[in-house]
Formats: sequence, structure tokens, C-alpha cells
Amino acid sequence: MLQQVKSAFAGDHDVSGAPVAVGCRAISAGYGGQLILDDVSFGAAAGQITALVGPNGCGKSTLLKVLARILRPSAGSVSLLGEDLSRLPTRKIAQRMALLPQGPIAPEGLTVKELVAQGRFPHQTLLRQWTSGDAAAVEEAMALTDVAALADRPVATLSGGQRQRCWIAMVLAQDTDVILLDEPTTFLDLRVQVDIMTLLHRIAAEKRRTLVVVLHELNFAAAYADRIVMMRAGQIACEGTPTETFSSQTLDRVFDLDAQVIADPETGRPVCIPRRHMPNPAAA
Repeated sequence: MLQQVKSAFAGDHDVSGAPVAVGCRAISAGYGGQLILDDVSFGAAAGQITALVGPNGCGKSTLLKVLARILRPSAGSVSLLGEDLSRLPTRKIAQRMALLPQGPIAPEGLTVKELVAQGRFPHQTLLRQWTSGDAAAVEEAMALTDVAALADRPVATLSGGQRQRCWIAMVLAQDTDVILLDEPTTFLDLRVQVDIMTLLHRIAAEKRRTLVVVLHELNFAAAYADRIVMMRAGQIACEGTPTETFSSQTLDRVFDLDAQVIADPETGRPVCIPRRHMPNPAAA
């Protein structure tokens, strides 16, 4: 069995001393009696991108759902900006943390501006309706994600990359400290994936937002994340900076992947190159 690595953070700080924006301790969770996460402890440092990676079925998306309080754990606790998530009202959580699930679908006929404006709903009440501040937040989010020119277009008429930028604009307009994203580059062309990851990096760096991102592509995680959490079989197998976590040994142990890891000559960040295994003619 894979040895579990527990994320070490004391109080509201991670192992490096950085403040933790969202985290959990000793979480166990699953569906219909089937345990998916087993005694997982994890902390995402404020203002950084933390990438969750691992083989299919390892528990990445389940952990994201626990952090978002979509799935209640059977054991353990979750903290958001230093408070127990289970004790916070749903509206208060939505004002502090946004979630972009995998493959979201917009209602038919909704325009880009109408979609982005939905990000402001957690800030409105019967006594506080739409304000100039809401309008400013929507305009700023559309400008940052480069979708302002599409404001009056129906979301359904856009390309996959344009739609994903609109969804990111919506969670930006929500104006939360923490943003959770489940595989935001899935089913997109390579160039579009790069554009999306560059946008997320800019959001974290310039807006000081905390991003927890489930990623399928290992090299994107290595290129853009500040910290990487590798998961396998419902546990954290390896955690740290890209340089600390990416090695031939960890990729073999976590992904059963035979790969060479080299340093990018420009950035110094690790790059994973799978080894090609040629068939042995003598064995035929």
C-alpha cells in the first residue's frame, strides 16, 4: 500500500510558514459508504496556486468537493480563512470561496454579461440589490479575462476557450479570496490550455487570490503551480514545490509512469518526458 504523506501545517500556516487560506485535517469522505479520501490533511497557502494531481479515481475532485462543502466528510474538519467551514452560513462561504466545476453548462440564451453577473448573487440580499459596485466588479472581471467584447453574445455561441474564460470571469466577479477549479483546461486545444493557465497564474499573482486547481496535465502543474499535491488511492502521496515533487521516482510511485524529468532551460522548472518503450523483436 502507498505510504500516506500528511500535509504539515500548524494552526493557520503551512509547513513553509505561509498562511493557509483553505485546508483540512484528517478528512475521510466518500459516496454511498465507499471511502474515497482516507485521513487526508492539506493546506493551500494564501495567494498561491496549489495543483492537485494524481491518477483517475485518486480523490482529487472529491477533495475539492469537501473543501467547497458540496460533500460533507465523515471525519475531520475543513477551515476557510481561519474559520471552521461547517459553522459558516452558505452565503458567507460563497462570499469567501468560489467553485468552478468541470464542464459547467450555462442556461440557454444567457449572454456573457448575464453569466458573469451571476457571480455577484452571493453579495445581494433583499435589502441590497444590484449596485454600481456590482457593475464595476463584473466589468473588471470581463476585462481581466478578455471577454468584454463578447458581453452581449450568447454563451452557447462561443468557442470552448471563450466559454471557459467567461466562467472564470464569473468566479472572479464573485470577488472571493479562494477559488477552486476542477480541471479547467479539459477538452481544450493546447494553445487554449496554455492561455487559460497563464490567466490563472495572472489572477493569483496580480489579484493575490488563492487557487486550488485539479489538473490532469502534469507539465502544466509543474509549469504554473507554486505547490503540487500528488494523490493516489485517496491519500496524499507527495507534496511540495514542483522541484521537490517531480522526479522519476515519484512519477513511477504515484502514476506508475516511466518518465524522465529534466529542467526547463528557461524557467528551471521540471518537465516530464515519458519514456517510449519499443517492442522487443526478439520476444516476438
